Amino acid sequence: QSYLTQLWSNDVFQKKLESQHKNITDRISHYFTPALLLLAFVSFAFWIFINVDTAFNVFTAILIVACPCALALTAPFTLGNVLRIMGNRKLYLKNALVIEQMAKVDTIVFDKTGTITTNKKTAITYEGNELNSEELYLLKNTLRGSNHPLSRRLYDYLPPQEKATVTHFEEITGKGVFATVEGHDVKLGSFQFLKHLSENTHKKTKVHVEIDGVYKGSYVFNNQYREGLEQLFDQLSAQYQLVVLSGDNDGERKILEKMLPTGTTLVFNQKPEEKLAYIESLQNQGKNVMMVGDGLNDAGALAQSNIGISISENVNVFSPACDGILDATQFSKIAFFMQYSRNAMKTIYMSFGVSLLYNVVGLSFAVTGNLLPIVAAIIMPLSTITIVSFVTLMSNWYARRNYR
Repeated sequence: QSYLTQLWSNDVFQKKLESQHKNITDRISHYFTPALLLLAFVSFAFWIFINVDTAFNVFTAILIVACPCALALTAPFTLGNVLRIMGNRKLYLKNALVIEQMAKVDTIVFDKTGTITTNKKTAITYEGNELNSEELYLLKNTLRGSNHPLSRRLYDYLPPQEKATVTHFEEITGKGVFATVEGHDVKLGSFQFLKHLSENTHKKTKVHVEIDGVYKGSYVFNNQYREGLEQLFDQLSAQYQLVVLSGDNDGERKILEKMLPTGTTLVFNQKPEEKLAYIESLQNQGKNVMMVGDGLNDAGALAQSNIGISISENVNVFSPACDGILDATQFSKIAFFMQYSRNAMKTIYMSFGVSLLYNVVGLSFAVTGNLLPIVAAIIMPLSTITIVSFVTLMSNWYARRNYR
C-alpha cells in the first residue's frame, strides 16, 4: 500500500474492463435459483402423494446439494492464483480483470526505445566540440530530473558530478529537456527541439546538446536489442498482429526488418500524441490492442490501449496509466504470459462444466429420493473443495508446463 500503489488504484486511472466470467456467472445464477426452487417444489408435489417422509427428504436434499458456491468461486480462485503466479514471475498486474483482457488481445504494439531495446547495454559516443568539466557538470545536473529512457542512459554514462542548484526545469514529452542550472541555460533533445539545427541527416538515435544558446554536439546511441527479441516475435507472430511504434527516426528500419518476422508493422517518427492516435485507429478497426511501452513517454498510448504493460528496469518507475508492470528481465517471457492468460480462461470454463456436472449428478440422486439430506450436506462443501482444488492445480500445471 505504498504511495505509488495507491496512485495506481485511483479511479482516474481505472479502465472500464468487462468481465466475461462475471457475465457468465451472472447469467447462470439468474436462472439457477428460480429453476432450483421450481424443481424442489415440483419434486415435493410428486413425492407427497407417495411418501410424506421421502417428499420432505427430497425437498431438503435438492436445496442442500445444488450449491451455487462452487460456480461463484471458480473464477475468483482461478484468477487470484494466476495473479499470484504472474507476480512471482515478475509481471505485476493491477487486478484480476486484466488477465481476462489479455486473453482477448489480438494486436500487440511495442514501443522501441527502452522497450525492445535495453537501457543497460547501449553504446554511447559523442560527436561535436569536446565538453569541458563545467559543461559536463551542467549537463549531468540537467539530466538528473528527467525520466526519459535516453536521459537515464546518458545520465548513467556521464562521470559523477556534485549536485547543482536547478532554478528551472521543463521536460517536453517527445522533444527534450530545458533547464536553468546555476544561471546557465541547458537544452537537450531532438534536432527539432533545438530549432536552429538543420534537418537531421544522421539516421542514428541522437541527443543534441545546447548550452547558453551555443550548440555543442550530440550523443549518439547505438541501440542494443533485448535478449530473446527475435524468438519472442516469432512466437507471438503466429497468433497476434505485431507493431513496432517508435518516436525515433527510421535509421534502424533495415535492421528490424531482418530481425523481426515478415508482416511486423514498423512505424517511426511518432510523437506521443500520434502513438495514442495510432492505437485508437487500430481499436476503430475492431482490434483488441495491448501496448507494451516504457511507461513514461508512452503514458497516453498505454492509457488508450485495451491493455497497457510497462516494461521497467526499475519497477518503482512506471506510469499509473498502465495495467501491468513487467520486470525487464522477463521481457522474453511475454509469449508465456499471453498463453497463460488464455489457459486461465480455459480453466474457468472447464471448472464451470465440472461444477454444473456436479450439480446435475447430485440433483438426479436427490430427485429420485436416493440422497438423504445429511449426505447432501456432506457432498455440498466437498463439491466446493473439489472445484477450488481443480482450478488451483490446473493453473499451477499450466504455469509449469509453458514457462521456459
